[in-house]
Amino acid sequence: MAANGAECEQPQKRLVSKDKQNGSSTDSSLRERKQQDREERLSVVLWKRPFVTLQYFFLETLITLKEWTWKLWRRRGVVFLTLVLFSLLAMSYSIEGSHQTYIQHLEKKLLWCAYWVGLGILSSVGLGTGLHTFLLYLGPHIASVTLAAYECGSVNFPEPPYPAQIVCPEDEALQESITLWTIMSKVRLEACMWGAGTAIGELPPYFMARAARLSGADPDDEDYEEFEEMLEQAQSAQDFASRAKLAVQNMVQNVGFFGILACASIPNPLFDLAGITCGHFLIPFWTFFGATLIGKAVIKMHIQKLFVIITFSRHIVEQMVSLIGAIPGVGASLQKPFSEYLEAQRAKLHNPAGDSSPAGESWLSWVFEKVVLVMVFYFILSIVNSMAQSYAKRLQQKKYSEEKTK
Repeated sequence: MAANGAECEQPQKRLVSKDKQNGSSTDSSLRERKQQDREERLSVVLWKRPFVTLQYFFLETLITLKEWTWKLWRRRGVVFLTLVLFSLLAMSYSIEGSHQTYIQHLEKKLLWCAYWVGLGILSSVGLGTGLHTFLLYLGPHIASVTLAAYECGSVNFPEPPYPAQIVCPEDEALQESITLWTIMSKVRLEACMWGAGTAIGELPPYFMARAARLSGADPDDEDYEEFEEMLEQAQSAQDFASRAKLAVQNMVQNVGFFGILACASIPNPLFDLAGITCGHFLIPFWTFFGATLIGKAVIKMHIQKLFVIITFSRHIVEQMVSLIGAIPGVGASLQKPFSEYLEAQRAKLHNPAGDSSPAGESWLSWVFEKVVLVMVFYFILSIVNSMAQSYAKRLQQKKYSEEKTK
């Protein structure tokens, strides 16, 4: 009897082992196919397949517009109320009266805030490569205010032309003692609005992961697929990047509000993973967004602002220029354009009606303008490539569904 029982168990063990082998081979073939599809999608870029990329981009744009039109139609009541509100605001804007002074002041502040919120969203929303608006816009603005504050001895710049142009106040009674707190207070509004924009830009990964977890559907997002693979291979992670991602995921999942706050309060390129983690584990919206908003718009923004103000304070800038001049061989030639640029900026602060583009500042200004143009152009290219790759993934998913139905 025992022998017969052992003989019966052996075929069962063989069947189980064969099933495991078949399952592992199926998983490996599926993984290979996903990798091939991913490589195929990554080849859809303008510099490799320009006509296909442009075709896919326009088709994806049409699909996106159709989806957004349908969403707006389903919420037509809210759209109607919004149009009525804007119509009333337009009427109050066009009617003459004593209220126009307040409306113009409100319009100026709202447009100023919307400008910085929009730049913050572009920095973190995940369109293409993301536009580095802190380096291109907010950082230079804070640096300009810092240099002008030390030169003018005041932050009470005449409005207008501020903020379009910074000039020193003519009234010497407006001069004051310049401290870090004075400059931070001057640029606090635009800095916090930019930080709030970056917090809003972190919402799409959260909503995408939350919707995928609730519906059980396969989302059209590479980062979420990478996140799921990371969860599956959590125990075997060896490289530093994987361990760092796992550390962020564990902190957000286990600590909650204060873990999200810690991740959002420091410059953190892995914060997208925090949004995906919060959505995947169904962390409440206000817990995620509240911690992100406080971390990015208050804590992190003050750290970045403080760094820029200290870096561009008068004595630090003068020391940097003198250090450039100390470079053997080329120091003098490198120091000259920087010194001339600073002198030109000082002259422009005290003489706004003079030549707006003196020769001393033209070289550095020209270089910075071209850097901005190149980065914006590359940002637009990355959006085109990203949308084209999204359409390529739609085609691959359609092909999968057709194969399953056969």
